[in-house]
Amino acid sequence: MRIALSIFAAVSLISIHAGQPAAPADASRVRQDQWHLAFLKVDEAHKISRGAGVLVAVPDTGVDPHPDLSRNLLEGKNVLTGTGDGLHDTNSHGTAMAGLIAAHGSDGELGALGLAPEAKILPIISSRSDNYGEADTLAEAIDFAVTQHAGVISISSAGVTSEKLTRSVKNALAADIVVIAGVGNLPEATTIGYPAAEEGVIAVSGTDQVGNHASIAVTGSKIDVAAPAVDIYSTSYDGKYSKGTGTSSATAIVAGAAALIRSKYPNLPAQEVAHRLTATAVDKGPPGRDDQYGYGVIDLVAALTADVPPLGFESSNVTPPASAEAAPDKSDDGSATVRGLATLGVLVAAGGGYLFWRCRRRADDPPPRVSR
Repeated sequence: MRIALSIFAAVSLISIHAGQPAAPADASRVRQDQWHLAFLKVDEAHKISRGAGVLVAVPDTGVDPHPDLSRNLLEGKNVLTGTGDGLHDTNSHGTAMAGLIAAHGSDGELGALGLAPEAKILPIISSRSDNYGEADTLAEAIDFAVTQHAGVISISSAGVTSEKLTRSVKNALAADIVVIAGVGNLPEATTIGYPAAEEGVIAVSGTDQVGNHASIAVTGSKIDVAAPAVDIYSTSYDGKYSKGTGTSSATAIVAGAAALIRSKYPNLPAQEVAHRLTATAVDKGPPGRDDQYGYGVIDLVAALTADVPPLGFESSNVTPPASAEAAPDKSDDGSATVRGLATLGVLVAAGGGYLFWRCRRRADDPPPRVSR
């Protein structure tokens, strides 16, 4: 059974530099072209968290040791061959995804910048340069990520599943790992692919430069959040840079956001990390969850600072009482009131005041109250 990567690599990937590694001037231009950084207020988020201490696994086509990424790369593994080398990428897709998550750039404002530039990347080669991989191979990659104690797994691919892949995804969720996956791209996909369709996985759709639904992104009832997905600049192989469109990019961006949260609140369970992303998302489209944006477009600063009610919290009040709020501004104890609470499934099913609170967060509303 085959699982397809985003068309980021297959169609929309463009090398900015046709044959030569990037020169400093080109690296500077890339930072300017990364429009999603300003859109998501990454500079402000980085004053709060930069992803330190978080390991993000990237099962993909491998990750080339780009200068903008080199400090954050582990050796990884090639599950196709059984070797220990994940630092090889002739396709560029995996390198681009890793850059969106954890590129640190170079001195000043040069080079690409990721959402979590102090996170570590565990590159896992699970697909070849033909942009397809086997479901069971992705399962092996996920299993390896679990053994390496990854905090986040970023899966920029979508397709069919297998018994082995379903089991591996569920095992990763049970191991308290935040699993994030793209929903897929039109016209290759018409429904949400796997593993985004799995309960507990954060299913990611895409937006354009003004925050509207990206026409390329698949829609459906499993979507949780949306993130920038159009004309996204990142790293590529041989020191070059890339521009791509697709839910692959949005997925990597959300993975970077999850790394920021896990770094800020290291004791927060994975389902509460997902909860923070959905609860603080800026609602778009019809009020409440919808099939284009899910619960809305991610808001990094709010996800890192808002007083978010814990999963399963129910009240008639839009703003919960202080005694019930789940996220005091203490990086070492942000999860003290949420351990052992309901799973992500309750997040979807719960009614009452919490869901009302979340659905009221509209694009024209002020951000939720924060604790600093």
